[in-house]
Amino acid sequence: MSVNETLTTNNFTLNRQTYQRLKFALSIGLRRQIFFAVCDDLHIRNQIATRLHSSLAYPVGQVLYQSSETGGMSTPAYPRLVTLRLNLNDPNPIAQINQWLGNYPPPIVGETKDKPGRPLPIPAFQIVGIELLTKQSVSVQRLFLHYLRLSEQYFTNEETGSFLESTLLFWLPRPWLYNIQQSAPKFWQCRTGVFVFAGEPTPTVNNRNYSDNFSHLRSINLETETTQTAINQEIINNETLNHQNINNETINYESDISQEEINKTIAEFKFIEDDDFLEDSYENLTETEKEETAVQSFTNNQAIPKLSSLLHINHELVSLVQSSLNPNIHENAEENIQPRKILWKIEQLKTQTAPKEEIASAYHQLGNLYRSRIEEGQTSIDNLMVAIIAYQESVSHDDNAPHLPDTLNDLGTLYWMLHRTPGSSLEDSKTYIEQGIEFYGLAIKLITPENQPDIYARVQNNLATAYGDLTRYYNPLENWQKAVEAYNEAIRYRTEENDPLKYAACQNNLGTAYWHLGQYSDPIEHLQKAINAYKSALLYYQPDNEPVKYGMLKNNIGTAYWNLSQHEKPLENLQLAVNFYQEALKYRTPDNTPVACAATRNNLGTAYWHIANLPEVTKEIKQNFLELCIKTYQDTVSLASSLNSMQLTFDLLATYNNLGLAHYTLVTDPYFKGEKTALSQHLESALASHVQALSGLVNNPEAYQATFNHVVKVIRTFHNELGIQGQNLALSKVPSNLIPEILPKL
Repeated sequence: MSVNETLTTNNFTLNRQTYQRLKFALSIGLRRQIFFAVCDDLHIRNQIATRLHSSLAYPVGQVLYQSSETGGMSTPAYPRLVTLRLNLNDPNPIAQINQWLGNYPPPIVGETKDKPGRPLPIPAFQIVGIELLTKQSVSVQRLFLHYLRLSEQYFTNEETGSFLESTLLFWLPRPWLYNIQQSAPKFWQCRTGVFVFAGEPTPTVNNRNYSDNFSHLRSINLETETTQTAINQEIINNETLNHQNINNETINYESDISQEEINKTIAEFKFIEDDDFLEDSYENLTETEKEETAVQSFTNNQAIPKLSSLLHINHELVSLVQSSLNPNIHENAEENIQPRKILWKIEQLKTQTAPKEEIASAYHQLGNLYRSRIEEGQTSIDNLMVAIIAYQESVSHDDNAPHLPDTLNDLGTLYWMLHRTPGSSLEDSKTYIEQGIEFYGLAIKLITPENQPDIYARVQNNLATAYGDLTRYYNPLENWQKAVEAYNEAIRYRTEENDPLKYAACQNNLGTAYWHLGQYSDPIEHLQKAINAYKSALLYYQPDNEPVKYGMLKNNIGTAYWNLSQHEKPLENLQLAVNFYQEALKYRTPDNTPVACAATRNNLGTAYWHIANLPEVTKEIKQNFLELCIKTYQDTVSLASSLNSMQLTFDLLATYNNLGLAHYTLVTDPYFKGEKTALSQHLESALASHVQALSGLVNNPEAYQATFNHVVKVIRTFHNELGIQGQNLALSKVPSNLIPEILPKL
């Protein structure tokens, strides 16, 4: 859960705990519950209410179900949580709930020729906008309290009513909590729980202009992220790995599983392509499509009504659309008019009691509009939420649309993107990725792979990527196994004959999944499978035409061989890793891919280091490979220091430490034959490298202490090899503030 950034750490923690308790209370689905959520900070209230709606509104795993026993019956989506804005003209929340249930009665599911169906459960309702009563007349405020008193009889006399089968959540500030306690005491006594959220009261003077937006969060553009956190459609993200050498000294090993320079993160994202989205000529459209297109030409002569006048559309959706409008352009600019036209068209269709298929089509068009904007890079949370709610509304009104698998796939991807946006709590991010997986799974159930192989392969690939992300939260072994299964299933229908490049990309993803799986079980088997998958992908990339991807795959194969060397044939597999890294560097150069080049150089230096430390190598080979390791690490830090540190996919401070260790090991080896001058130079380089690492580790006590110990060890060696003059030389090379701490340890 994200809360106002001005909150203290304690308030943030308390709010998160309170949110989890409230979310659990709503999710268990008990009937006849009345909860009060107290929050004086309107901004925080809006964020929390949005998260509740996003997490609980739709049953995700039960949105649709299709099985052979039911003859293809589909269960329509129906919300578990409905957000209602209190009607200030007639502030009767119970009447509003009954009106909503009258318009959207629970659908009957499970009906067959042999048995009757059953209605889906009544949803819970959260009521917002009570704080606005403060601005109303005294008579309106009293009317609201009067309605609460009237509703007391339903709870005290056990009378039946549709809304009583559900849970009610009232969002209100403290003054209104006190008013209800005093003026509707029996209603207050019927409460089940009170959840208090901390925050600064929203000043009343500013309330008139305060954005009452349920997702008022900062915009995030995934295109600005590094490839470590941004995933393109066919290539899984890279990971940075840390390993240790035989002396338990940290050696950083960057496994660039799919490093490539991505110019447009979502250029070919995980959405099912909708080639005719707002592009077909009007003459070629069906009647339903003409109805959709009419939204675009709603009227050129009549001003579009304000969004606040919409009465039949989920207020959260309206609020999010309002927030998504571009404030830097005129309100009647086409970019701002489009979504308002569609919303007003939906309002008209609902007012006219139009067929649900037409309403679903209009919602679907709204989702498509925002999906298109997201594909263009406008990946704000508001845009993501509008697309999600619009698509879910579309599915809830028509669960038999021919494009249903596409819509479910897109919902999966939108939730996947939502889990990737910064600012979400760990729990929320986990929930989003789980929801994405649910929607991908639902899409797969509706696809016949033999008839729709391309779509089926695409969704399976997406599902596998999502399972890979889920490993960050729990059950990595199980989820990587599921990722492998999904990638293999995608490859069954994404053949090299039909689409060789996508087939190759999927093979690369499969190799990555096997590589990860090898970190948890059967490493030899899984790493060999990873190598085979990477090599299969390599066949479809020509170095002259695709140098970046070709170099990426060479690097990946080198990484897999490096890991395999830890389990069998160390010298042979390390030499293979070196060969592939050297091949990769022919295409990952400082000019065309400097970040990737630095990463592969770092990998190559580490491979050299491990060869030098193998017990079976001769003294000459050890010295040669230590020198190669030093040269390669020097090239790495030289290139990396010219780059933005935020772009690097490996720990540069660890590389500095590794370079220092290599210098130190070279000259302390019994077979080192250099002169005193060379020995001194290597020790000075080792000391300089460790001091460089030390300067960046002040906020990492454990790593700082380990590096400090390296510094002390090098200074001792100066004394042992070069006497007191050597020690004084060494002490002159370290920052003066470290001297008091170093001297007692010499």
